Amino acid sequence: MTHRTVFYVSDGTGITAETFGNAILAQFEITPRHVRLPFTDTPDKAHQVVRQINHVHQVEGQRPIVFTTLVDPQMLAILREGCKGMLLDMFGTFVQPIEAELGIKSLHRVGRFSDISRNQAYHDRIEAINFSLQHDDGQSHRDLAGADVILVGVSRSGKTPTSLYLAMQFGLKAANYPLIPEDFERRQLPPALTPWRKKIFGLTIAPERLAEIRAERRPNSRYAALDNCRMEVAEAEAMMRRAGIRWLSTTTKSIEEIATTILQEVRPERLNY
Repeated sequence: MTHRTVFYVSDGTGITAETFGNAILAQFEITPRHVRLPFTDTPDKAHQVVRQINHVHQVEGQRPIVFTTLVDPQMLAILREGCKGMLLDMFGTFVQPIEAELGIKSLHRVGRFSDISRNQAYHDRIEAINFSLQHDDGQSHRDLAGADVILVGVSRSGKTPTSLYLAMQFGLKAANYPLIPEDFERRQLPPALTPWRKKIFGLTIAPERLAEIRAERRPNSRYAALDNCRMEVAEAEAMMRRAGIRWLSTTTKSIEEIATTILQEVRPERLNY
């Protein structure tokens, strides 16, 4: 498998550069070494970036791949003139043709989180993250009326990472509740969730995969035993069917895929960035 150093250079956080770059590199059978260089917002920092890239080129004997979302033309010029890497200017590739097509200049803002004090979406995202943390793993029953979605499933089926991703990426207030033996004995969802059934979305997982995940946390335990995992998953899925709630298997899906599926079901208008 090909090995290559990949730089992500930005005058902001670099999230856009890295997200886009990773999506592109995922199409190739390579093992990238990631180097993140955010906040490259002065000529001195830009020259330091050039020296770092060129040093890697000299040591490895091949051009590093450089994804950049630099907005400042002075910083970008320093990279263009001195960088010995394969420079991929994403804003130049996409923004300039769109400027020409629309006949207007872009705002040339640095980063998606610029001027956050006036950005309501940013504050909504922070509020959603706090909500999801407070309602993680059934910690609180308070204010479930304010939840956008309530995730249920057996322990280690992916509820917590999905809740946090929904909050951080889409600003959704996501609570999550584990389904435990007491619920299986009652053959009903947790009583606190009954009034909010329309907000509930279930997650399940293949018992074999669940056993592997649990064994990493508690090896050789009843909790991680395959027969116990099979019982819990079967009971949870039967409960979801009886309750008539929507659910999906997380076994082979990424967090991004799980979150997008949930959004399509519960809040499709939030499918934007």
